[in-house]
Amino acid sequence: MVLYKCFQCNKKVGEEFLRKKVRCPYCGSKMIYKPCTQPTHVKAR
Repeated sequence: MVLYKCFQCNKKVGEEFLRKKVRCPYCGSKMIYKPCTQPTHVKAR
């Protein structure tokens, strides 16, 4: 299952809600993002 979060209320939004419409079911915001699960490491030269 893919996890998405709402920018406005920061609640988890399931993938099943995004198939119907691209809005947060809790606050109605259109801004939803997929958070990174693994940190990205960058080496300085």
